[in-house]
Amino acid sequence: MRTRITLSCTECKQRNYNTTKDKKTHPERLEMKKFCRFCRKHTVHKETK
Repeated sequence: MRTRITLSCTECKQRNYNTTKDKKTHPERLEMKKFCRFCRKHTVHKETK
């Protein structure tokens, strides 16, 4: 079953993106490099609760 997760910027801590993931195949926390509109640059975004 796919669950909705929220990604937040590691620099400014803003929650920018929503996405889904399969917890059965990927139990660890997701990390992506995405554009943060508040920092105005590409930063690492981590999965939040």
